[in-house]
Amino acid sequence: MAREAGGMSFTDEEIAYLRSQPVGRLATVGEDGQPDVVPVAFEFEDGVFWVGGSGESVLRTRKFLNVAAGNRRVALVVDDMVSFDPFVVRGIRIYGDVDGPVERIGMIGPGHFLRIVPWVSWSWNMAGEPVGAAWYESRRADHP
Repeated sequence: MAREAGGMSFTDEEIAYLRSQPVGRLATVGEDGQPDVVPVAFEFEDGVFWVGGSGESVLRTRKFLNVAAGNRRVALVVDDMVSFDPFVVRGIRIYGDVDGPVERIGMIGPGHFLRIVPWVSWSWNMAGEPVGAAWYESRRADHP
């Protein structure tokens, strides 16, 4: 069973970053245990993530089939490379529980969506600073 969205544990800076990024990478697990990672458009709203699309064909995608098979744990990475010289990257990795499909009106109109409720996340370099002598430290947040 998926967790309920609880209090927001993302910082204002992390929320602004998530809302500024159009694409993430979603990992689900198939019935045979094989991880599957795909780029996805997502919405971040009230502490949960929505991934999906319009039409019935979205229900036949591997991510939806993996969830329908009962594999409810997912990972989502949202990241970007601000600059190569100087080297500047930033991002957020989220582990969560998923449920759905849910029929809703999303950013592309009505469709079928997966609802991802995060339970832990790690973010790095939200300020967009060049990497120094050591790699970026990450911020871990537990999401109730």
